[in-house]
Amino acid sequence: MIDFQPVIVAFACSYCAYTAADMAGVQGFAYPEGVKIVQVPCSGKVDSLHILRALQKGADGVMVAGCLEGDCHFRNGNRRAAQRVRYVQALLEDVGIGGQRVLMANMSAGQGAVFAATASHFWETIRALGQNPAKLAASRAAA
Repeated sequence: MIDFQPVIVAFACSYCAYTAADMAGVQGFAYPEGVKIVQVPCSGKVDSLHILRALQKGADGVMVAGCLEGDCHFRNGNRRAAQRVRYVQALLEDVGIGGQRVLMANMSAGQGAVFAATASHFWETIRALGQNPAKLAASRAAA
């Protein structure tokens, strides 16, 4: 289990979180390479099915990153995203995968350090949890 390197899909809104991820690189703040960023127009465009599909396809964790609360470029997109994340967390708890595999994060475009710290902390959390149980079940079924 020590060589386990989690894969995290980070859905990042283009206005804030994606820019913060870019800013992290410009400012020299590193985060694990297992964090795969998917740029979306708004975190509110990330549906529950996108989160579940990422986990089904092999992600060990999913981070939805949007603008600061009350500062969404699409007014309420980050609030909708937060509701969906809470819904998926509850669903994952119910099926035994664990809701802590999904995270909602809010940041501004200039917070590169916040993006890097959040991604790194979440990566460590997922690493401690271990591999996605759905991925383990699929690999056992294929064998």
